[in-house]
Amino acid sequence: MWLPALFLIIGLLLGFMTNVTIPDEYSNYLSIAVLAALDTLFGGIRAQLDSKFDQKVFISGFFFNVSLAAFLAFIGVQLGIDLYLAAIFAFGVRLFQNLAIIRRLLLGKYYQYREAKKDI
Repeated sequence: MWLPALFLIIGLLLGFMTNVTIPDEYSNYLSIAVLAALDTLFGGIRAQLDSKFDQKVFISGFFFNVSLAAFLAFIGVQLGIDLYLAAIFAFGVRLFQNLAIIRRLLLGKYYQYREAKKDI
């Protein structure tokens, strides 16, 4: 569980330490890619807490989600509509669902730990 969080922190530090600017034309693509990556990250953390984590599913899900989101944004640009908003909505809903489940799982584990400690 600590490995995804470690790489998230490393990625954030590298992002803040470098002076890379993204052109405005690519801001929709980047926002969707970041949201898809965060969705996959929190889905992986949730799976780890549920003891159902599979590295192959995590890696394939990461690339599939980012690719699908970028493809939706590309098609939307070609059609002249804001199709990327659909991907933002879908990944946003999943992100908040995963965070809520992670919170419940962590609270459950904390209460179990507290009860076990109280019994000893």
